[in-house]
Amino acid sequence: MPEKETLERASEDAREGKAPSTQAGEFVREEMGHIRQGKHGARSPEQAIAIGLSKARRAGVKLPPPKKGQASLQTRAKAERDYSKGQSGKRSKPSAKRSRSRIAALKRESHAAASHRALSQHTRKAARSRSRSR
Repeated sequence: MPEKETLERASEDAREGKAPSTQAGEFVREEMGHIRQGKHGARSPEQAIAIGLSKARRAGVKLPPPKKGQASLQTRAKAERDYSKGQSGKRSKPSAKRSRSRIAALKRESHAAASHRALSQHTRKAARSRSRSR
């Protein structure tokens, strides 16, 4: 469950008319903070970002899932589930057993995924994959 402060910052971004990706950025920032605080780890910066985007979609941010061919089928299917869950008004209580096992698995991962170096490398790699602006 996202922190109240994160939800408020994201809803403020929405009120200001900012893009859904900007709103989702608040959740990603929160996730990086959790890893740095030692709440849990992540295998890579990409995984940490994916967790944040998943939280954002479930919280109701209108961030559509990636188009066909942009991401793996599993990633896309998960994004679609999260998006529909967030857009439907109903809130069901998450399974305590699954939540515990998810956190336990993340606790076993490294905390280096949210380091400045790892994020810098990820940023450069992502920028390289995009087309050059003129």
